[in-house]
Amino acid sequence: MTKANAVVAITKHGTAIARRLQERMADVDVYYPEKFAAGDEQTRGITVFSGSVVAHVPSLFKAYSGLIGIFSLGAMVRLIAPLLKDKKTDPGVVVIDDRAENVISVLSGHLGGANDLTREVAKALGARPIITTASDVGQTLAVDLLGRAYGWEIANFDKVTQVSAAVVNEERVHIVQEAGERDWWTYDQPMPSYLRRFDTMSAAAQEPFDAALVITPRLLSAEEEATFLRNGVLYRPKVIVLGIGCNRGTSAGEIEDAVHATLRRAELSPQSIRNVATIDVKADEPGLLAFCDKYGLPLVTYRAEELNAVDIPNPSETVYQFVGAYGVSEPAARLSSGATGWVVEKVRSGNVTVSVCLTPDAAVSVAGVAR
Repeated sequence: MTKANAVVAITKHGTAIARRLQERMADVDVYYPEKFAAGDEQTRGITVFSGSVVAHVPSLFKAYSGLIGIFSLGAMVRLIAPLLKDKKTDPGVVVIDDRAENVISVLSGHLGGANDLTREVAKALGARPIITTASDVGQTLAVDLLGRAYGWEIANFDKVTQVSAAVVNEERVHIVQEAGERDWWTYDQPMPSYLRRFDTMSAAAQEPFDAALVITPRLLSAEEEATFLRNGVLYRPKVIVLGIGCNRGTSAGEIEDAVHATLRRAELSPQSIRNVATIDVKADEPGLLAFCDKYGLPLVTYRAEELNAVDIPNPSETVYQFVGAYGVSEPAARLSSGATGWVVEKVRSGNVTVSVCLTPDAAVSVAGVAR
């Protein structure tokens, strides 16, 4: 697991800047040559190294989510060039000049967080942030960051570059948002006219466009994919809550199969699952925990009396005899999602019951969906 940020200096002035950053920023580890040691490094948790900085950069590049070099841009480029993989995994890289006048975002400005790190470092040093990504300069939408703060996932990352080009070139871009948080436009200025929002695909399809951003938990039809994803990016907002009940000892594989089958019938994407909810006596169920761990899903639990306070369409005396609640999956999904109804009521598959709700901000247009 990567740590926050590494600050690497190689000169006397750079060492002083690194020490200032440690004082003014949280979650930074400082590295510099032992010949510039001040004697308090152990107390301050600073690491000194002997020899060339080159030998240390590869390990720091892999170990940290951000790498801050206090040396020239050219030197940083030469150091990291052999280490680059892709924008989804490379850390954010920033350089600071030897007088702390300029802070430059070098690599992974968006996904790696280098642009935000540049601003943070510049503020700490009273320096000038230098950011060259087109969307930041133009104060417009960053396609690869849309909804990231809310946990949205991009389902077709291969389209990001070409759609980003359409945005920065001010082509006609339709934003079709069927679900998810609505306050993602964070600039002070109004959204430019070449970006147009629509609540439904049918409305968006009535107007000509060059590229599209589609935000939905739905599985798209072949026609929708052909129309909107030929030059479009598909986002999966976290709006699905699964209520799950299971017998003791049920395997993670059986739970996974039941969930995927249920979502497939409901024409919903598992990438939009926000969390799983169940009864508290299942909080230690190995198969359920393994399923949640595999997909990085939080598990929320409720007491039997909390579940019994929810009116459900399919109460069960048998379930009550075992756990003290008339239902598990249906009321747990309702309570956790805040919904007023179910996309899928209780579905039993072997040892598993699954119910599906959408969060109230899921304005998805699915026939018969209750929220």
